[in-house]
Amino acid sequence: MIHRFDLKVYYEDTDMGGIVYYANYLKFIERARSTWVAELGIDQLVLQAKGVVFAVRDISAHYLVPARMGDSLHVISRVIATTAARWVLEQVVERDGVVLFTAEVTVVAVSNTGGARRLPAELRRILPL
Repeated sequence: MIHRFDLKVYYEDTDMGGIVYYANYLKFIERARSTWVAELGIDQLVLQAKGVVFAVRDISAHYLVPARMGDSLHVISRVIATTAARWVLEQVVERDGVVLFTAEVTVVAVSNTGGARRLPAELRRILPL
């Protein structure tokens, strides 16, 4: 499964030199994942009311080329592994076909109190197990 999320870099995303602040790449890929989940028909507010939330368990990030204010970026997300309790994604931030940032992200489901949960059934039905 692959998802594409487009975004534009604004002043608020950058440091004083007009380069995207490193932590904002994590926000960009989080926004892409949240948008993807919503487009799959999963309402995270409904899940939260049922006591289930998503959490990043592990992330490996690589900063390759800086993005700058005004850039149009694309976050490409691809599922690379799933189990009943987690999904692992590769997320790539690109500008005009140039890879700027890559991350491998493991997402798990937890209860509102932080205990481990299985991924919601509606997500397990969609993701390749």
